Amino acid sequence: MKGRYQSLAATGAALCLTAVALTGCGAAEGLTGDNEVTLRVVAADYGDNPQNSSAAYWKGLADGFEKANPGVHVEVSVYSWSEVDAKVAGMVKAGKAPDIAQIGAYADYAAAGKLYTAEELLSVRTEADFLAPLADAGKVKRVQYGLPFVASTRLLFYNEKLLTDAGVIGKDAKAAAAGWQPKNWADLEAAAKKLKGAGVPTPFAVPLGREEAQAETMMWTLAGGGGYTDNEEGYAIDSPDNIKALEFLRDKMVGQGLTGSVEPGKLDRQAAFDAFTRGEVGMLNGHPTLLKQAAAKGVKFGMVALPTADGSDPSAMGVADWVMAFKNGHRKESGKFLDYLYEPQNVTAFTGTYDLLPATTSGYRAMEARTGGSAAQLKTFLTALPNAKLYPVGKKSWAGVSEDIKQKIGTTVQPGGQPAKVLEDIATAARAADAR
Repeated sequence: MKGRYQSLAATGAALCLTAVALTGCGAAEGLTGDNEVTLRVVAADYGDNPQNSSAAYWKGLADGFEKANPGVHVEVSVYSWSEVDAKVAGMVKAGKAPDIAQIGAYADYAAAGKLYTAEELLSVRTEADFLAPLADAGKVKRVQYGLPFVASTRLLFYNEKLLTDAGVIGKDAKAAAAGWQPKNWADLEAAAKKLKGAGVPTPFAVPLGREEAQAETMMWTLAGGGGYTDNEEGYAIDSPDNIKALEFLRDKMVGQGLTGSVEPGKLDRQAAFDAFTRGEVGMLNGHPTLLKQAAAKGVKFGMVALPTADGSDPSAMGVADWVMAFKNGHRKESGKFLDYLYEPQNVTAFTGTYDLLPATTSGYRAMEARTGGSAAQLKTFLTALPNAKLYPVGKKSWAGVSEDIKQKIGTTVQPGGQPAKVLEDIATAARAADAR
């Protein structure tokens, strides 16, 4: 997912594949014969090396689709997350948009009238299969253009050994089996103080660096009763609840030396993840890719929902990546391919490979039935997905607002930081951008 686990996509050059003759990336014409059509697809790479590149998945998908649909050829170009959005933007600007793109955002293209709607593309069964919060997040002015591809939710990870050694978790077998269940932010503060007293370098990592400050901020504001938007989907970034959430981080966590030696505004997510896998971090918010990273280093960890400020039921944060179809005259063929993409076995083939969450109800049920491997741990994330809150990606202004948060939010939690002033500045600019 762009900005969430894009570190997995480290391959620099595009990986091109086609189920027909090699024609070169993006070089195929739309029509290859009197009754033949070539669909050009651009997708992001979720692999971290050539052996687990997403190109293998897309090739198998294209092969299977072509076999079932004679006369429709599928040509896929797979790019790293660091370049895929820019590649698609360049194609669109040059008047050579792909038929289908699987990237990080769709709202700008929808607002410019360049995309087919979900209703124009999909069968009723496929359209109805999307999980409701993900389908809603794919809408611009109540019309769905963005098709959720894969999803992720966020949970609070904790190092079992560090919390046990610090006395946060009891050392008897019963306490160890029960794990840790913090009820509110006071519990987080108390646990962090014990970890600091036990010499843990970073009791609670709060990565508000550029890599993913918008996600860390959203998790805390949701847990504080706020969020980026109000019930009417207007920006509410400067709400009193959001201000209080950042004041808690400033005064109780950073101010008491509970977040380590690196300023939150200078700490990126992957650096925090790496420190967690080295046993230097007691607690941090994380997503499913941390499962494998921590397990590979032998770190025993637990996962719980980030508790709310007052102990009320938590509202998890969700993230999704998107598929969209451009108006290239291949609506029927694109729709058929997308129906095939969202068949349960094709959904779970991808999510199972990369430990991600399905965006469809049928995929969700198939994943619930999985056993073995990381399935049990992933189900903790899966349980939070149907009611998760997502970024306001349906707003074409969101990309700019997200960048504003990345640049400014870290200053709010430093000693002397001004959450109210910074949030007001970000919110004012956001509302102005949204009104354009």
